[in-house]
Amino acid sequence: MQHYTEWLLNRFSEGYVLSRNPLFPNKVTRYELTPYMVDCVVFCSKDYSPILPRLREITDRFNTYFHYTITAYGRDVEPGVPSIDDSIDTLVRLSEQVGKQRVAWRYDPVLLTDRYTAETHLETFERMATEIAPHVDRCIFSFVEMYKKLDRNMPELVPLTDEDKDILAKGLGSIAARNGMTIQTCGTNGDYTRYGIRSSGCMTLDILGRANGVEFRNLKHRGMREGCHCIESRDIGAYDTCPNGCRYCYANNRPERVAENMKLHDPDSPLLLGHLMPEDIVMQGSQRSFLKVIP
Repeated sequence: MQHYTEWLLNRFSEGYVLSRNPLFPNKVTRYELTPYMVDCVVFCSKDYSPILPRLREITDRFNTYFHYTITAYGRDVEPGVPSIDDSIDTLVRLSEQVGKQRVAWRYDPVLLTDRYTAETHLETFERMATEIAPHVDRCIFSFVEMYKKLDRNMPELVPLTDEDKDILAKGLGSIAARNGMTIQTCGTNGDYTRYGIRSSGCMTLDILGRANGVEFRNLKHRGMREGCHCIESRDIGAYDTCPNGCRYCYANNRPERVAENMKLHDPDSPLLLGHLMPEDIVMQGSQRSFLKVIP
């Protein structure tokens, strides 16, 4: 969204989007983007400043929820991400516009290097929490998953031990409590409830319902991957499209591929990258409402 704002707004204006299957590229799924077919639009970004001036084009029509990722890392790890201070300023403006009950602060992934030690994390998190806590619904954190590509992208990573995780969880839980902020894990194995940290999904029907003043049916949360407790959703993004260059990112393989893909982007296309080709097979995506009362 940070780099594709015009495209996203165009998709909601036209009422549908096309998503290419990353494993079978000639298979394309169509999703309807209307209030009758979408229960809630969930955003996840590290910079909402490009869309803030026009965000009401979506929030006035749809239930929404916003995940805002702000970490302790600098440009050595997140080269294209705004500074902490700029990010907090944008988060506050977002919260004022949509309401704090619709904004979650993501502090993830938590990783260790010689520069970003457990002590550094806790010091930075405490400074950030004092400013952010009054403007968010909750804080969500997770420990970095050691994907194979991280050996190449971040060789300086220090593997997290169980002791490291315990120290970090205890500190994060204590800081959150002092600031009156709900804190939970996301897709992280381990029980840290003893530190006041909830173990739940970051996108459950309870969270989305309370944020928007609507009621969902009592359904089982199947999760999107192992260790996930979220309700099922549809992702309209694509791999290798974000130029931020975060070195821990699992969604980008090579920076040069991102640059190549961005040349294919057309804000007026229903696809994030490129256009429909003659050999493409378009199928209607499965969409069903979880609302108790469908408007």
